[in-house]
Amino acid sequence: MSMEHTVKAFDEDITKLRGLIAEMGGLAEVAVQESMDALVKGDEELAQKVIRGDKQIDALESQIDKLAVRIIALRAPMADDLREVIAALKIAGVVERIGDYSKNIAKASREIGDANRKKFEPLTLLPAMAEVAAEMVHDVLTAYAARDAQQAREVIAADERVDAFYNSIFRNVVSHMVENPSTISSAAQLLFVARNIERIGDHATNVAEMVHFAATGNYPVDDDL
Repeated sequence: MSMEHTVKAFDEDITKLRGLIAEMGGLAEVAVQESMDALVKGDEELAQKVIRGDKQIDALESQIDKLAVRIIALRAPMADDLREVIAALKIAGVVERIGDYSKNIAKASREIGDANRKKFEPLTLLPAMAEVAAEMVHDVLTAYAARDAQQAREVIAADERVDAFYNSIFRNVVSHMVENPSTISSAAQLLFVARNIERIGDHATNVAEMVHFAATGNYPVDDDL
């Protein structure tokens, strides 16, 4: 096999790997948004769609794992190329977890009764919190596609906003539970949702760190942010 053919085959594999990551990430991003829509609207059908869709995200992760291992075994990539393949492997695992958190939110949305749904002030904060987390997922995938280390650092910085939302919602829900003991079960579900959104932000941050590593060979440090 000629060197030119080998390089072309490697480039094709890397392009396919990037495409699978983009597809998987796009599905995860939509899952975050749809799970929150299901929660706010009490849309059982949309919640079921998110839950079913998680299998597609899992299947893509499996494809990425197999392709990455194949690239390493057959192409023996070095330096920058190896870094990209390893980053893709790790990113796929993290994005799969984002899909799981969205599935958790969709399941929780079914446990909150319509009567309680109208009483909870935190329900006005959760969509805003989820919007920031979804933007982080979107932006980090854009950074991955562009190999943009600066945008990756901006995603990492945005996680502070998600954490601030979580702290505010936690205090709000706990106060509500004390004042309205009959809603404790639904309130606990809202805390569970907030925690899952907070974890989505954390995982988007993890992906951003890997994107930064793939682009520069270094993980970002606090002084960079």
